[in-house]
Amino acid sequence: MSTADAHLLVVDDDADMLRLLTMRLTAAGYRVSAVSSAEAALTQLDIERPQLVLSDVRLPGKDGLALFDEIRSQHPSLPVILLTAHGTIPDAVEATERGVFTYLTKPFDGKGLLDKIAQALALSAPASLVPAGQAPVWQSGFISRSSRMAETLAEARMVARSDASVMLRGESGTGKELLAQAIHQASPRAAHPFIAVNCGAIPEALLESELFGHVKGAFTDASANHKGLFQAAEGGTLLLDEIGDMPLALQVKLLRVLQERTVRPLGSSQSIPVNVRILSATHRDLDAAMAEGQFRTDLYYRLNVVTLTLPPLSERREDIALLANHFLVKLADKYGKRLSGFAPEALKALSTAAWPGNVRQLYNVVEQVCALASTPLIPLTLIQRALRSPSVQVLTLAEARQRFEREYLVGLLKLTDGNVADAARLADRNRTEFYRLMQKHSLTPGHFKADATLPPEPVATERHGQAPDSKH
Repeated sequence: MSTADAHLLVVDDDADMLRLLTMRLTAAGYRVSAVSSAEAALTQLDIERPQLVLSDVRLPGKDGLALFDEIRSQHPSLPVILLTAHGTIPDAVEATERGVFTYLTKPFDGKGLLDKIAQALALSAPASLVPAGQAPVWQSGFISRSSRMAETLAEARMVARSDASVMLRGESGTGKELLAQAIHQASPRAAHPFIAVNCGAIPEALLESELFGHVKGAFTDASANHKGLFQAAEGGTLLLDEIGDMPLALQVKLLRVLQERTVRPLGSSQSIPVNVRILSATHRDLDAAMAEGQFRTDLYYRLNVVTLTLPPLSERREDIALLANHFLVKLADKYGKRLSGFAPEALKALSTAAWPGNVRQLYNVVEQVCALASTPLIPLTLIQRALRSPSVQVLTLAEARQRFEREYLVGLLKLTDGNVADAARLADRNRTEFYRLMQKHSLTPGHFKADATLPPEPVATERHGQAPDSKH
């Protein structure tokens, strides 16, 4: 990728160093976000995923190594470069062994820094999410500002370079076929065919012929030779969608094709070499299917060299308004209507809906309101009619804290069988404070005792700021 496309996040609590780094990297053509703490860096990551993080090791509060650990858990493909003083070199070396791209000692050479950044970007080749029409061709189908989607696309871009088999996971309607097309477009096979087949939509008797082909006379209706999809996708990519629905008998034959890189059409004694990259997709739990004997373990590991998971729309709500407006423009043209957008309450209803059908459902809802719209501004009533499902309850911050606190206390008391002393110790609170919290949420220790035979006693009232006399 060109430097003009790359967004770097720089973290340093030294204001002069932060200013120097920002100026140097901006002059080199990078877009730079600069923050002075690990906490601010994590917030920035939630807002927009950069292509690389450059961080000092010594930071106030959470240090650069702790920041790296959090980045690695949330964004495993995001490269991190650490800047370190001589006294922290051993820590930096250890971090490199754990996955930091590299470290540079202060004072560092400017050219060396730029070389390391270029190397990291060349290896990771990550994606940046931008509006349709401005994105590289391979990712132009994705409309998003979600950092989770950015991480998925970054991983997709990296794996696209190889011929590794990729399994795409995610709920129905999240865009697994779209991601498969993106991987194909970003790969060296882009000039060759991309073919998708839904393994659950074709009857078992026809699926083998559809995949591997047949020769004339192989069965009653075989009046001519027929090339299967493996041959049709020669040099390109074949997506086996809903692979979890493939019959067991055919799984055996598919495994042989993947091992030998040849197909044998039905009715033929000759095997034909094929050069095809295999992607597969499923919304099923294949671990459960393997445990039940419905999916072959050996085939699973052939297909699942790399796993990419698409987040459901409910976990990328920042994208809902973006997608809805994009679909509205597209569909207004289809229906020949002049639509100016959504009323504020209509957009709020979209943003808080449950979306079990994900992006596909959102598209269908927007299409329905476009077809029925009689005014330029889409009203709330049309959205409610199209959704036909309750919206997600959006809690206030106080309500969310209250709910979390109660669930946390209940979890601790269950874990300790109602032993308040143990629960308070796990919560890192004294018993007086823990009893006060229990009273706030009307919780009684006896409710959580596994061997309780008597009705639970209420929590005793504290006097003069002292905890009740209890052996709990």
